[in-house]
This record gives sequence, structure tokens and C-alpha cells, in this order.
Amino acid sequence: MNSWQKRILEKLLPQRFPILRWVITLVLVLGLSSCGEKVTSQEVSNVYRENSPQISQISQQFSEVSPPSLIQELRPILEVYQPQVTIITPKPDEVFRDNKVTVSFLVKDLPIFKDQELQLGPHLHVILDNQPYIPVYDLNQPLVLPDLSPGTHTLRVFASRPWHESFKNEGAYAQTTFHVFTKTDDNNPDPNLPLLTYSRPQSSYGAEPILLDFYLTNAPLHLVASENANNKFSDWRIRCTINNESFIFDRWQAVYLKGFQPGKNWVKLEFLDNQGNPLKNAFNTTVRLIDYQPKGKDTLSKITRGELTAYEVRGIVDQNYKFTPKPTPIPAVEKTPEIQPKVEKQPIPETQVPEESQAQPTEPKLEVPMAAPSPSVSPALPEIIQSPAPEIITPTLEPQPEVIPTPESTPLAKKVVPQPTKSRFGGFFNRLTSKTPAPQVTIAPSPSLPPTLPEIIQSPTPEIITPTLEPQPEVTPTPPSAELPEKQVQQP
Repeated sequence: MNSWQKRILEKLLPQRFPILRWVITLVLVLGLSSCGEKVTSQEVSNVYRENSPQISQISQQFSEVSPPSLIQELRPILEVYQPQVTIITPKPDEVFRDNKVTVSFLVKDLPIFKDQELQLGPHLHVILDNQPYIPVYDLNQPLVLPDLSPGTHTLRVFASRPWHESFKNEGAYAQTTFHVFTKTDDNNPDPNLPLLTYSRPQSSYGAEPILLDFYLTNAPLHLVASENANNKFSDWRIRCTINNESFIFDRWQAVYLKGFQPGKNWVKLEFLDNQGNPLKNAFNTTVRLIDYQPKGKDTLSKITRGELTAYEVRGIVDQNYKFTPKPTPIPAVEKTPEIQPKVEKQPIPETQVPEESQAQPTEPKLEVPMAAPSPSVSPALPEIIQSPAPEIITPTLEPQPEVIPTPESTPLAKKVVPQPTKSRFGGFFNRLTSKTPAPQVTIAPSPSLPPTLPEIIQSPTPEIITPTLEPQPEVTPTPPSAELPEKQVQQP
């Protein structure tokens, strides 16, 4: 027990309660001794500080912010894993007779893979000496280290999340020291001293915030009150300097920073002892150069900016997940109405339509396609579309609303009304005055005539063709006094 603790007990408890003093002293000693052990790797909670502000200004240029929202959403998926990493080769203190060394690893309780489309996934950070780390996404392919310099080398490795944040559980880190041809004092950290392993930032970035992450070994917990007052590692700190601006961290935790200038930025990490001095050990001071170019198009930049969704990038944390794009709704396309060729209709003077024809709207207009031929009547003649007839000068006749043919009537009557015993018909065609086109003539259906008489439109020729009941007779107008033969119309 430290001297300051004894002084506090003497003030709080008078000499007349020796038993009570002895009990409290025993409880304190047992409690402190149980938590006074050093750990190989400091184990901290994987949950970010709940009470930390979203933005904390830590220097004139830089500020600490919350992790990107998409990373916070994906992070719980990997919380079920506690990766255990082992270096199979090289063996500790192994001496190689070649400057090319093959490295292999064993990882338990964490799938190591890379999504082929997004180029991210859980992987290993492999650090030779104090060089920038090498990412490993496939354990089936051994890692070859070529052209090694003769002497001692140290290999460090730890498990990492797809966004390059290290797992900090016990067993996620492994380390070995080997030799090429011979042993030297270089690259050989003291195993009894705390060791700082630099991880991120590294290489290039296309969006902010940028992750600052590192790994600690042999560093005691800050909550430990060591019995040795001379222990200079009980209150360690991490000093970070970016572009000559320094700030200190007292916790082992991933940090996201904003304030990097576009282009080249340099980052320096140092392990400090209780007095704030850099602790001398191999790799405890590391400097990296990074390149920040905003508006990057890589997957990590898009995740940082929130341009992707968890549904799209879940494949970087779940090896069995297959992303299926949601069908994009096709907007309704308004059909453009087909442009029909404009047909110029010949004007029909209203005065040319008989009043009686206008008064009978129920009489259907007969068209050729709907006609059904009668057994006793020849097939209907095709519809003859004729252009306006040339000018024909004929005697002007008074228009008659309806003419019932008689032996003395003219065969040019407009409407044919059959007789009960003997059917006769004739045609009447209105003659227009000079320079006036003749209107179309509609023939009313009759019980004794076929219901499919075609619509007759006058042609430009002076010859007028009217349908008959004989197979193909040519009807020629007869003088007013002439009668049609009785055999041309038969009773059905």
C-alpha cells in the first residue's frame, strides 16, 4: 500500500478502532492486488463513448467527430467475433538462409475474405518491422516477403474490420521475431516494455473523417493503481502530431478526425510515459505520409460520405450475403398518339340532303364490309370511292323527298319502295347546278332487296353505275317512260 493511502486511513480511522482499520486495509489490498496485473494487450469495450460529443475541437485545425453513420450501422454485425490470430511461419527466433521468407497465418473466429465488387472485407494488417502494413484477405495464399535485408526482423499482425479498424480483444494480435542469415540489434523490440503499433491513417483517402487507429501491447490499464510508485508506465499517453499540430489521447480507441488539407499530410504517433516523455522502444515512434484527395470514388470514400446504404454494402461484413439490386420502377411512358394522315373531306352542302332523310336517324347506313350476300342476289359490288364528278350540265329537277316508282314514274327516283306482288325499282340522282358537287345518295333498305347495297359515290366520269340484281349487268338509265323488266327483281 502506498504511503498516501496509509495517511488517508490514519485520518479517517482513529487508533481506537484497530479492528475496523484492519478490515478496511485488507479489503483495499485485496482489491488493488487483483487489478494490478499488466496485460499483454489492453482490452477495451468495442462500443464508442456514448457521452462523447459529435464534434470535439482537439486543435486549431483538427476536430474529433463521430464515426460515419454507415460504419456505426455495420459495426454490430462483427461484434459476435473475437478473432484469434496465430503466426505459423516464421517461428520465433528462426534463422533463414535466404532473403525471401514465406509467411502463413491461422485465424479463428473471424472469416477473412474480400467482397469482389466492393473490394473490402475483414482482413489482417501485417507489419514487417515498422513499414506500412500489408493487407491480407486470403489465408490460403501464403505471403511472400522478398529481398529482406540480412539481420533481425519483427513481424506483427492483427485482425481488422473492413474499414481498417483493428479488433482489440485479447488474442487478436500476434508477433514474432526472426533472422535472415544472422542476428542484429535492429528491429528487435523489448518484450518487457510497452509497444505501439501504428495502423491508420495510411496511403490515400477520398473523404473525411479519416480514421486514426493503433495497437498497444504491454500497456497497463489506466484504472490500475500500481503499488510501485516508480512505475513510469501506469499513466501512459499517445501523442499524435499532424502537420505540426499535436494533441494527446489517454485512451486506446479508434478516432475519426476532420481537418486534413487536400494533398500531402504527415502523421506522427508517439508513446509517452508518466512524465510525458517518449518511451524508447523499437517502433514506439512512427511517421506516415498520406494523400488526401476529396471526392474519391473508392468504396471506403463512398461509405464515409454516406453515398451507399447498408443494404448495398452488407457483403463486406457478411460473406454469405449476396446483394440483389432492387428493381427500379419504370416510369409510365405516355403513348404518343399515332398521327393519322389527314383526309380532306369534300364539303356536302346542307341544302342537298332531303328533309325526309334527315328525319329518319334510325335507318342504318349500309356499308360493304358488313354485307351478307343473298343466295338469289349477286355479290355486292365493292365500294367505289370516286372523286367529285366533273361539271355536267343537265336540266335542273326539283328535289323530291321520296318517290314511289310506278310504270309512269321516272327511273331516276332516289328511294325505291317495293310493291307486295311485283318489285320494281329505279334510281333517282339529283342533278346539281353548275359548279356544285353532287352529294352522296343513301338508299334505304327494302325487305325485297339485299341489305348490303353499297354506298355509291359519284365518280369523276359522267357514267353512273348503280347496283342491279343480275350477276353483273350494266345498268343504263332509260327514258322516263321506260320501265324496268319484271325479271330483274324477284321475290325472296
